[in-house]
This record gives sequence, structure tokens and C-alpha cells, in this order.
Amino acid sequence: MWALKLKGICYEFIEQDFSSRSSPLLVKLNPVYNKVPVIVHDGNSLAESLVILEYIEETWPFINPLFPVDPFERASGRFWARFVDGKFYEAAKKAFFSSGETKAEGVESVVEGLHLLEGQIIGKKFFGGEKIGYLDIIIGWIAYWFQYIEEIGEFKAMDSTKYPCLHAWINNFIQLPIIQQSLPTPDVVKAVFRGFKDAAALAGAN
Repeated sequence: MWALKLKGICYEFIEQDFSSRSSPLLVKLNPVYNKVPVIVHDGNSLAESLVILEYIEETWPFINPLFPVDPFERASGRFWARFVDGKFYEAAKKAFFSSGETKAEGVESVVEGLHLLEGQIIGKKFFGGEKIGYLDIIIGWIAYWFQYIEEIGEFKAMDSTKYPCLHAWINNFIQLPIIQQSLPTPDVVKAVFRGFKDAAALAGAN
């Protein structure tokens, strides 16, 4: 959604229940995973954030480009996008859903991930440089949602004194009008994450 807005592409947004994978529309458009996000363009559907973002960039490459021109920088952005979408995301899930030693391991992995991301943002306003780019969009959930993941998951990893550059990036990212306009309220986000926790606890009890 952010990428389409940045490029000025008109679209229709159809909200789906994050906790449900039985939506007839999701089953139809994303039969492999039955989950969001999904984009439909010219009658064709694509799933998965990284795939969708690259498709948007390749379809409208000359409108506010999200990828750097330099091949190494483009490849590096893809590498870190996969890191956040994979290893870091899984660590955050472990820290959020687990308890005891397993939770501690998850938090430790999250801290390691934040340290690595701090190293990538040093000396830059955004991961994309002076303006928001591909990697900023992929990592964007950390800027707003992560604080509530910590709160509802009852752990703490983000520290502005340890990651000052990452903290500055969060402020810069959140202050962008195009980002602010699409952020849900804290109460909505907390309710979603509490729902995830409750569902996991119920599943674990059965």
C-alpha cells in the first residue's frame, strides 16, 4: 500500500481479517498460503510482501523509483529485506509468543537483528538514502508495530540509546505524511496482537 501511494497509483483496498485464513477471497487469490498481503493487477494475483513490492517497482519503474540505481545497492537491499522478512520476523514471533528460555532466545535474536540494522542506517536518513525506498517499506512495520509487539509480548529489545540511528529512522519514517495517513490507532494494533496471543494460548491449551 505504501509503495502504491508513493508512486501515486490508484488502487482499491479490501481489508481482511489477519487472524483468519478461511476467507473465500483469500482462498481464491492466495490458495497457497491463504493470507495477506495480496495484490491483484490486470486480473492476476500475487502474494508475499517482497514479491509484491518488486512487482510494483518493475511495473511502474519510472514513477518515484524505490530501488537504487547501483546494482550492489539493489542486491544489498534485497538481502536485508529477506533478513527482516525471514530471520528477524521469526525471532520477533518467538519473543512474542514464547515463554521462559525460548522467549529469551527469541529476544536475544531480535537484539542481534536490531544491532545489524543499526549498522545499515548509520549516516543515512532512510535506508534508501535521503528518501524512502524499497528497504524502508519492507522494514516499515518495525517503525510502528514493533513497539506494540514488545508491549503485548511482554519483552523489551528496542533501546534508543543502543540504536540511536535506528531510533532516528523510526521518527523520520513515522513523520512522513504518506505513512501517518495509513497507520491504525494504537488501540486497534493492540487489539490485533492480543487476539494473536489469545488464539495461540487457546491453541496451546487444546
